[in-house]
Amino acid sequence: MSTANESAEAPRAASASGEGVSLTLPDGSVRKFDGPVSGADLAADIGPGLAKAAIAVVVNGEVRDIACAIESDADVSIVTRKDDRALELIRHDAAHVMAQAVQKLYPGTQVTIGPSIEHGFYYDFAREEPFTPEDLEKIEACMAEIIAADEPFVREVWDRDEAIETFSGMGEKYKAELIEGLPAEEDVSVYRQGDWFDLCRGPHLPSTGHVGKGFKLLKLAGAYWRGDARNAMLQRIYGTAWRDPKELRVYLHQLEEAEKRDHRRLGREMDLFHFQEEAIGSAFWHPKGWTLYRAIENYMRARLDEAGYQEVKTPTLFDRALWEQSGHWEKFREHMFTADTEDERTLAVKPMNCPGHVQIFRQGIKSYRDLPLRMAEFGSCHRYEPSGALHGLMRVRAFTQDDAHIFCTEDQVTSETKEFCDLLLKIYADFGFTDVVVKFSDRPEVRAGDDSVWDKAEGALKDAVDAAGLEYSLNPGEGAFYGPKLEFVLRDAIGRDWQCGTLQVDFVLPERLDAEFVAEDGQKHRPVMLHRAILGSFERFIGILIENCAGRMPLWLAPTQVTVATITNAADDYGAEVVTTLRAAGLRAELDARNEKINYKIREHSLAKVPAIFVVGAKELEERTVAIRRLGGKDQEVLALTEAVARLTEESAPPAGRSGRFSGSADPLLKEKRPSQDDLSSSRNPRRMTGA
Repeated sequence: MSTANESAEAPRAASASGEGVSLTLPDGSVRKFDGPVSGADLAADIGPGLAKAAIAVVVNGEVRDIACAIESDADVSIVTRKDDRALELIRHDAAHVMAQAVQKLYPGTQVTIGPSIEHGFYYDFAREEPFTPEDLEKIEACMAEIIAADEPFVREVWDRDEAIETFSGMGEKYKAELIEGLPAEEDVSVYRQGDWFDLCRGPHLPSTGHVGKGFKLLKLAGAYWRGDARNAMLQRIYGTAWRDPKELRVYLHQLEEAEKRDHRRLGREMDLFHFQEEAIGSAFWHPKGWTLYRAIENYMRARLDEAGYQEVKTPTLFDRALWEQSGHWEKFREHMFTADTEDERTLAVKPMNCPGHVQIFRQGIKSYRDLPLRMAEFGSCHRYEPSGALHGLMRVRAFTQDDAHIFCTEDQVTSETKEFCDLLLKIYADFGFTDVVVKFSDRPEVRAGDDSVWDKAEGALKDAVDAAGLEYSLNPGEGAFYGPKLEFVLRDAIGRDWQCGTLQVDFVLPERLDAEFVAEDGQKHRPVMLHRAILGSFERFIGILIENCAGRMPLWLAPTQVTVATITNAADDYGAEVVTTLRAAGLRAELDARNEKINYKIREHSLAKVPAIFVVGAKELEERTVAIRRLGGKDQEVLALTEAVARLTEESAPPAGRSGRFSGSADPLLKEKRPSQDDLSSSRNPRRMTGA
């Protein structure tokens, strides 16, 4: 039996027969105490090393202050700085430290809301004078002083009216408004660090010193109070915080690389697409961008054909009644664009394709012999996204899903899931993504169907994933409203994660929309509906691909695969002949016969990310050769025209149309060690699968 530290505050360990608090540790061992015990006491009881490293305690899955008393039996674990959960605490506390520094440097500034976010934190401030980049440097320096002071974070519980009076008296009207929005009977949680305090639920680190030195303020932005454009405009300061300076350096390097690879900038430079206010959230695809889009679409169509999918096309507008029957109207109405007609009907622009596919399935009698039926559509969808959430191709209102639905029997769920996962991994590998993890998302709080249906759906999907031999991490409560799902997360060339593919098992929609088939017993049964996507949306995937490749597409995807650049006017006719020959072979080729120096032409087409440049001059004309310069290469290779065309033709074949698989790195830029997401310690979960 363990013995607690001898102190006035720490309860002694309980005897085996005594009443008290029993705490179960992650290894299954149980420690008993005479009465309530804090996380710090528990850590000390386990050992002095853990007592020194402990920064928080997890009680029945909830992270609490290390000083928080545990008053009843519970499952517990101690959080140390090595734990991924420490990052949220560090970022939360960094926000508090930043707010204290701002009010110390700029008296009269009001603090409003300041949460931790992915990779960092922010705080919104109300101040007449705008902050400047120079102010960020001063605030950082002041934060370092507050951290060095190592003031304890102390939780206090205030009476609600007293809290309103205190914050109002300080001129903190935004804090007072937040408190006024709380239930009248609710006490108010306040955390104090030295003489400064803030309204906060917690939890926090033991002291400001635990924030450490791995933080940096990044940028300024405007933000409306409570996100409402009718309210006052505030000033937002963004920062990032990590466990140590090394992690911070890795992340800042990742940000630098991300800036270089920003798909919006590359989209302009490569003349692929643009956005404008008259069609907010919708891309205008330029000829080169549409060429890229169609290359991906044609590749996906070939893969789906091989996998036995039947392509369909469904309407864009559906009557509200269908969305009500499917359940989307109740759960998804705020994201749908609608139109009222003169005959008093309400139509909705489809945000997804599934109800339309069920309508096709319902036409005619379906037999068990028709199953599995794999129905695919490159469906044009629209969803309302707030203008502030839009982000180039990554977050749009108009998009095309590489959507498909598999109608099958319960017995076929396992085999169809395995086939889908094999197809997905093959496609990702062809695009250069081989680092993929799987997340299993179970029932959300708001959902359709009763628990027995969800038990069956979750059990079927877990059995299928196990049979497919895939490892996965749990993503609790993040399933679709009609069924559990798998999420497939890609890691790109600079260590960022992108959730793209999904697979959802649905017993609900076939019931709601009256889909059925005749089984072997001659009776009608409901099919299981597998909702699946691989790329997700074409727009978003193209944005990810551009950034992953830094614009340097593999040859089979490049909008312009070859540019023929002439050195002298005497070679113009030969250059045109080379272009004609390339195009006849199916290559996307252009001629540059401008009266410019060849080095200027090469530099310009390199900036446009053209994979191959054929240089032709008097010598090439005479010998009927071309000098090939590859993107990113310093040397050139001289080949006979016929050989050069044959080589480029072979290299440019889409993966679905040639033997073997595209094995290009998709990242010819990064030769140095890329930032490790393990170093950044995201919530991604390091259980990965490698592309088959």
